[in-house]
Amino acid sequence: MSADRIYLYKRYERFWHWSQAVLVIFMLFTGFEVHGTYHLLGFKTAVVYHTLTAWTLLTLWAFTIFWQFTTGEWTQYIPTIKKVDAMIRYYSIDIFKHAPSPYKKTSAKKHNPLQRLAYLAVLAMISPLIWGSGLLYLFFSSWSDFGLDKYLSLEGVAMLHTAGAYMMLVFVIAHVYLTTTGHTPLAHIKTMITGWEDAEDEH
Repeated sequence: MSADRIYLYKRYERFWHWSQAVLVIFMLFTGFEVHGTYHLLGFKTAVVYHTLTAWTLLTLWAFTIFWQFTTGEWTQYIPTIKKVDAMIRYYSIDIFKHAPSPYKKTSAKKHNPLQRLAYLAVLAMISPLIWGSGLLYLFFSSWSDFGLDKYLSLEGVAMLHTAGAYMMLVFVIAHVYLTTTGHTPLAHIKTMITGWEDAEDEH
């Protein structure tokens, strides 16, 4: 094993990352059509695909959560504010001066503090908003069985779901941008394909 390379991402980790990326992007694509932003697939077809993709993603998440906890990889996402200010400065200023990253990745600590906070926002705010409103929207016909129709409106739930979708879109755009910040624009993408990261990516 070369000292110039570190093995960061295991096979399943890479599988669920790319699978999730495809599913999330397709959900955004079909979801905005359901919302009426454009007309490509047709409303009914977009609804069917959007719903099917949502259940597929939930199934993937179930397996991934099980994998995270059985392997101990969940600890990678424990948030910290240590060096957050340094990472903000790096991404906003120092990276354009070709300065070295203040955070060195290891197999035990793959995500820098700013990434951990971003993932926390996704898990604690964006995901509950999207999935909660999405499931309420999907099971609208059952609201009266639980008395929810007295407190909720379909329009309000739809607006919350759309707001969550825009938040997720911002996260995806930022995530894609950050993949270009390695020692080459495709270095991080290559790492997520092969699992290996070049040590020079940290300099």
